[in-house]
Amino acid sequence: MEVDLIFKIAAIGIIVAVLNQLLKRAEREEQAMMTTLAGLIVVLMMIVKEIGSLFDSIKEIFGLY
Repeated sequence: MEVDLIFKIAAIGIIVAVLNQLLKRAEREEQAMMTTLAGLIVVLMMIVKEIGSLFDSIKEIFGLY
């Protein structure tokens, strides 16, 4: 896993947290929830790619083609 990926996930988390607080203070609870959900989906998509490459590496190491 690359350190760059960790920084990207942290940056997305910070941005989503700030947007969530701003929208909640503006009494836009629905948009705040959708922003949080969108951030979660983006991070999960990034992690799914990494998990896929992990499984490919495991297949290659153990010769499970």
